[in-house]
Amino acid sequence: MTSRTATDQPDDGEVFEFNLNSVQAETELKPFRFMWASKQNPNRRLTMQHLEGLNIWPLMAAADGGDVGAMVGVFRTALGDDQWEDFQKTPLPQYKMKALFKAYTKHCGTNVGESLASSSS
Repeated sequence: MTSRTATDQPDDGEVFEFNLNSVQAETELKPFRFMWASKQNPNRRLTMQHLEGLNIWPLMAAADGGDVGAMVGVFRTALGDDQWEDFQKTPLPQYKMKALFKAYTKHCGTNVGESLASSSS
């Protein structure tokens, strides 16, 4: 009897319980665009990836920081590194961040915004 190692690839004919590669989004993952003025560009348009299409791993790590950490993690991941850097260079009042998060989650068809954008404990 031969033993398998973790690096062995199964033959194409082997049975599996679930093919994650075949899973498709149930809705169109349209990006979310919003305007946010900076000193350099008063009409800057930023684009966020759809919430359902975001990489889960950085979101899970950000969730360790509580609701605010999770919300920041969503923005950072959805904007991408380049846009995130530009986005956070301009001071952002909390009321605008909550409104933006609410609009973003509404665009994505989720109710996450109510719990994460809430300032009540």
